[in-house]
Amino acid sequence: MNPQLIDQLKQLGIELGANGLPYRFPLHPNFVHLTLGLFIIAIAFDFAGTLFPLDHPILKFFSIPVSRFNFFDVAWYNIVGASVISFFTVTAGFFELLLAEPPTDMKSVWGLGAGTTMLLHGVGGVLLLTLIVAMTIWRGYQRFRWRKNNPQQVQWSYLLVGVFILGIMFVHGTLGAQLGAEFGVHNTAAGLIRQGANPNQVLQP
Repeated sequence: MNPQLIDQLKQLGIELGANGLPYRFPLHPNFVHLTLGLFIIAIAFDFAGTLFPLDHPILKFFSIPVSRFNFFDVAWYNIVGASVISFFTVTAGFFELLLAEPPTDMKSVWGLGAGTTMLLHGVGGVLLLTLIVAMTIWRGYQRFRWRKNNPQQVQWSYLLVGVFILGIMFVHGTLGAQLGAEFGVHNTAAGLIRQGANPNQVLQP
């Protein structure tokens, strides 16, 4: 926790709630799921476009009118969206990280303390932001320069790197889930239970 930040918030007349934040629900997890969804859709649709000769007969059988370029369009706009949202995801994450009060006497199922988990999660967030932005730039060059006249708009190397990043997201997301579920960071109910309070009474509307 950053005491100076808390003092600054108090000077502005902003009080921290039961979840340790100046707002009712953490923003970071919501942005995280939006980033994940957009990136997963981007890679999935690029795979669909690349494998279009194989899945086209299936689409035709179900009378689904779609062209190969439609898949690549969806992939492009989703990865651009993921790149933009990731900046908000990381910003909200670091703000909420500064206000966190993790327990010091607990270990996660991975055998890591809360401090180490927070450090890895923070570094991983910056790494993923960098990778997503780099993938967006790479995707843009393929779309508008290198392969604009190629029916297969993306390279296989791009798709494989995308799958690798999905693996990093899985590990990174698990660390984030451990912070909330196991250490109770900004998890209002878990925090209250750890303090010996009854969430049903404290959180009455």
